[in-house]
Amino acid sequence: MDLPVITEAPPQLDWWLLAPLVTVFAAGVLGVLFEAFAPKERRRGLQIGLAVLALLATFVLLVIQVGMLPADDPGVTVAAGVLAVDRTVIFLQGTITVLALVSLLLISERRDGRDAFAAQAATVPGSEEERAHILAGSQHTEVYPLVLFAVLGMLMFPAANDFLTMFIALEVMSLPLYLLCGLARRRRLFSQEAAVKYFLLGAFSSGFFLFGAAMVYGYAGSVNFGEIRAAVEAGGAEIFQGGNGEPLMLMGIGLVAIGLLFKVGAVPFHNWKPDVYQGAPTPITALMASCTLVAAFGALLRVFFVPFGGSAESWQPMLWVVAVLTMVVAAVIAVTQRDVKRLLAYSSVVHAGFILTAVVANSTDGLAGAMFYLAAYGFTTLGAFAVVTLVRTKDGGQELGDLDRWAGLGRRSPALAGALTLFLLAFAGIPLTSGFIGKFAVFEAAVAAGATPLVVVGVLSSAVTAFFYVRIIVVMFFRDPEEEGPTVVRAGAATGGVITIGVAATLLLGLYPGPVLDNLLPSSESGGEPVAVMVDQASTETSSE
Repeated sequence: MDLPVITEAPPQLDWWLLAPLVTVFAAGVLGVLFEAFAPKERRRGLQIGLAVLALLATFVLLVIQVGMLPADDPGVTVAAGVLAVDRTVIFLQGTITVLALVSLLLISERRDGRDAFAAQAATVPGSEEERAHILAGSQHTEVYPLVLFAVLGMLMFPAANDFLTMFIALEVMSLPLYLLCGLARRRRLFSQEAAVKYFLLGAFSSGFFLFGAAMVYGYAGSVNFGEIRAAVEAGGAEIFQGGNGEPLMLMGIGLVAIGLLFKVGAVPFHNWKPDVYQGAPTPITALMASCTLVAAFGALLRVFFVPFGGSAESWQPMLWVVAVLTMVVAAVIAVTQRDVKRLLAYSSVVHAGFILTAVVANSTDGLAGAMFYLAAYGFTTLGAFAVVTLVRTKDGGQELGDLDRWAGLGRRSPALAGALTLFLLAFAGIPLTSGFIGKFAVFEAAVAAGATPLVVVGVLSSAVTAFFYVRIIVVMFFRDPEEEGPTVVRAGAATGGVITIGVAATLLLGLYPGPVLDNLLPSSESGGEPVAVMVDQASTETSSE
């Protein structure tokens, strides 16, 4: 029996391909140093400038990298095979970077000298100490390095090429978000409750994921995705050549799926989303609803298409059930919601079900459709949450969540209500919007793969969701404003920019989707296995210079 070899030499690292991750990590560390040593009055400007420069530099590096990949090359693995670099990964990372940059505009917005975050999170809500910090103008500039570290985890999550790296990326992404969810300036107790719920449920889901990875390791003898795929196609590791290791593999797939489906908010692992979306500061909600969803689905696509791609017949029935439950249950519950942020949370759950139909398709068409859908949905949801930040109670204080009190918004601010109407129509999948193209792409892939009943459920769920989207439009434009109606605060340059970007992306991706759809994957052949365009090397070789 061959004994495992202990490697003493460090792995050869391709720093050029790792540059996007290193840039974000270095900026996060530098942001921490700014908090420790920079003058208090200059921290905010330094932190915002650093975060913006880091994300811009990261996006430029990703664009250069995708231009250098050969057209017929599925990609490479780096850092001893633990990270993958291919067109799918770079597209997802680029999408996350752009969405994070737009989210940063919302996070940095200030009104009357205050942003959306608590003056001092460590103080007891309503205490004299908190009041003193508010009067002193204290600011939580730690928000910006926390956002950068969360983005670092998001960039690593879909690029991970083994389960240990993916788990590390999951925690690097999640831990800052747990903190950020509890930093709301207003309704502090509600925000802290949301953070605790997110942390506890997130910890459970991480445990499921790690236990599932252990099961897969027991079956395949490796956590590397390429080696797991080879083991699945061979019937397991050497000790399972008789075929008796299938229960271990099925348990591993199921437990890993729980961890990933929790992050995308699929039913029945969705209960955290409405509470967290409602309680978190709205700019952080926008960050999670866009960037986190892209990262989580990127990881889910990679796991089910690469290591588990050879056992599709084992996990497709499970995802059928989850996708149907997600679309139906979330659509029905959303109809009963009266709070705008909770309604958008259930809307996010329904859209997760639509994207899962592309995963069930298990084809390159499904992969391309999911990638387009994630990008389109990300821009639209950022614009929608930017609108939410501007609609306040009559005194102009906290955000107005009660949908009935949005009556008359179309008269008070036609432009703002018009922008939200466009976003809602995109969510509903109305033609000439990005939402229609996204749904058409994922449903077409599912039909081509023989999942027509799933598409029928998706179309019916879309009809239900269209009802509550139209209901918001009716409330805004066709109901008389109540005495306690909404107050629309003046949009700053940052928030106005987010809404403008959201409108432009929703229209451009709806009217001219071809340039994006036609260049998502290196191969124009449709219907093939996604692994054909996703790197899955089982070796630890790094890319050549």
